[in-house]
Amino acid sequence: QVQLVESGGGLVQAGGSLRLSCTASGRTFEVYTMAWFRQAPGKEREIVARVAWSAGMSYEADSVKGRFSISRDRASNTVYLQMNGLKPEDTAVYYCAARTNRYNDPLVPTAYAYWGQGSQVTVSS
Repeated sequence: QVQLVESGGGLVQAGGSLRLSCTASGRTFEVYTMAWFRQAPGKEREIVARVAWSAGMSYEADSVKGRFSISRDRASNTVYLQMNGLKPEDTAVYYCAARTNRYNDPLVPTAYAYWGQGSQVTVSS
């Protein structure tokens, strides 16, 4: 089992910045990938960014590339999502997730067995 606890989020004006944090505990040695997903009302959950837990290679979705960045600190078992240049369309509940199966597609929600509690990010225009 892997437990994920998120922090950060909140209300920000367009153009502003926020940072989300997610700290993992439990069987973290089983984690291959950590990711951030988001879900806006009436929409499907979509990947925002992911990072390979061991190697550190990262991926950001086209919709956030150049504005958001994902990073991890293995010493503290924490993954971060730095969000700059926020837009109203970034408004959503953001979830961190941990993938422990190395064979499934790391870009889809079903590949992730463990989820954080969710953090509301609201961007006002």
